[in-house]
Amino acid sequence: MNRALLVIDVQESFRSRPDSWATIADPDIAEPVNRLVRLARAAGDRVIWILHTEPGSGGVFDPEQGHVRLLPELDQPLPGEPVLRKTSHNAFTTTNLQQLLTEAGVTELVVSGIRTEQCVETTTRIGSDLGYRVTFPVDATTTNPVGGLSAEAIVERTVAVLRDRFARITTVAELEAEREGELEGELEGESAQLAPSTA
Repeated sequence: MNRALLVIDVQESFRSRPDSWATIADPDIAEPVNRLVRLARAAGDRVIWILHTEPGSGGVFDPEQGHVRLLPELDQPLPGEPVLRKTSHNAFTTTNLQQLLTEAGVTELVVSGIRTEQCVETTTRIGSDLGYRVTFPVDATTTNPVGGLSAEAIVERTVAVLRDRFARITTVAELEAEREGELEGELEGESAQLAPSTA
C-alpha cells in the first residue's frame, strides 16, 4: 500500500511529569492509537514510530533519563517498523522520514500522537506541503491546556486550521468503517469474478 501511519511522541516522557499528565485530555491515548496500528497492519500499510528527544537537556526528553520510550500499553513495533528519534517539533526535519516514505512509495499519511497542536499538527503541515495526502484522526491525538485555553479548545483550533487545507479530519471509528467497506467491496469483487457466467 502507499499509506503510512505515523505514531508521534506517544512516550513515557509525558507521563513522567505527573502534574502535566494529570491535565492531558486523553490519558488513554494508547487505545485509539493501537486501533490505528492494527488497522494499518491489516491493510499492509507501513507503521512508523517517532520519539521526541532533547539530548543533553537533563529533562524528561533527554534519552539519558530513561523516559524516551513508547508507552508500554502500546502495541509495540514489529520487526521492520522503523523507530525514529527527532529533535524538532515536526517528524521530518531531523530524521530520515521523508527518505523512508519515498523509498516505500508512500503518498498518503495518517498522523497520530501527542501533542495535537504541536508535534502532530506541525508534522501534518509539513507533510502536506511536501505533497502527501494527510489524514488526521483527531481522537488519536491528545494534548494539554495551553496559554489559558483548555485542551478541548486547543484541539478544536487545530481541527479548524487543518481541515480542508492541510488534512482530512476524521476519527478512528470512521477509518475503521472505511476499511470495513473496502474489505466488503473487495470480497464482492472476488465473488463476482468467481461466479459462473450465464452467457
